[in-house]
Amino acid sequence: MSQTQKATVHNHTALPARPDLIRLIIGIFGIGSSGPLIALSAMPVPTLIFWRNLGGSLMTLPFALRHKLDRTGVKWAVLAGVVLAIHFVGFFLSMRMTSVTAGTAIVATQPIFAAFFVKLTGGHIPAKAWLGMLISFGGVVLVTGIDLQLDRRSFIGDLAALISGALAAAYMLIGSRAQQTLATTSYTTICYFVCAATALPMALFSGYDIVGFAAREWWVLLGLILGAQILGHTMFNITLKRVSPAVVSMIVFFEVPVAAIIAMVFDIGKQPTLMIIPGVILILGGCILVVLRTRPESVMTEE
Repeated sequence: MSQTQKATVHNHTALPARPDLIRLIIGIFGIGSSGPLIALSAMPVPTLIFWRNLGGSLMTLPFALRHKLDRTGVKWAVLAGVVLAIHFVGFFLSMRMTSVTAGTAIVATQPIFAAFFVKLTGGHIPAKAWLGMLISFGGVVLVTGIDLQLDRRSFIGDLAALISGALAAAYMLIGSRAQQTLATTSYTTICYFVCAATALPMALFSGYDIVGFAAREWWVLLGLILGAQILGHTMFNITLKRVSPAVVSMIVFFEVPVAAIIAMVFDIGKQPTLMIIPGVILILGGCILVVLRTRPESVMTEE
């Protein structure tokens, strides 16, 4: 028999180590501010995507310059940037066409899409984790069902949010692959810049303004860059170095109550009714089930 090689197969629902868990918690509050701020902004969607990602790219650039680039990693980072841009289009539109809570909740189907993509690429997702995600999805359906009864505009917003969730999962998996050979700051700088470069033609060809907005709009944009982009996306990207994309995506479930609280406190966008609360509870309950019922494990393979 040939020499046995030990390969640790990543448990795609294992709890992150404490430092990464702290980063993910910070990230939750960062991305939780995204929906309400988008609803508050009057900038055209492609323009907002352009400035938000350009700002994020410039902020991480000084740290990226200290690292060497890998050609394969750069290709994956470029792909991630394009996918992220299309994700943002769907997400931003949903924030303006449906309630902040419903839109954020539907985008939070991202973990289910991520688990499905991981399964397609040969990863293992335990049955208990699927159960937890299905419970969370039940909460999303409840939230969506309530919102679908409002009007056609909200339905389109819900659909945009669902597509955005699938693209967000793909973005996480691509980002994880890119960071196998790239430093996180190099990856985020390239990814955010490509995202901005993808959004700019959308804005120009659609006839949207790039500059000339009121001071209030730039303050909202700064909040998006510092909160959602740096404290949100970048913190999540840092954890992708060590944590499965399925787990990082799963944490997004907790974005729902954060966004809802911010939206209600500051009276931003369409206000959800109290009937939406059971849906949010189901989303959180399913996520907690996945976290509490899953144990880390290693799988040994022989060659």
